[in-house]
Amino acid sequence: MAIVMALLLPASSLAASPGPTGAVTGDPRSSGQGPGLVGDPLTAILVVAAIAVLTLLATLLYVRATGGPDQRRGR
Repeated sequence: MAIVMALLLPASSLAASPGPTGAVTGDPRSSGQGPGLVGDPLTAILVVAAIAVLTLLATLLYVRATGGPDQRRGR
């Protein structure tokens, strides 16, 4: 019965007012770079590119160290 009452008679809740506030607009996480621009995107791109290059080099070194593909297997 309590579940039915809770669904049928929702209680009011306290929340912030729906009106606009006098707060400064913008993204509080960035230092004036613009909305949603957090961090340094160029550095992030360079880090991802460096990881890709290191992965490629590690793969090539592994293939060279293990002798490459097995030539005795049929194709």
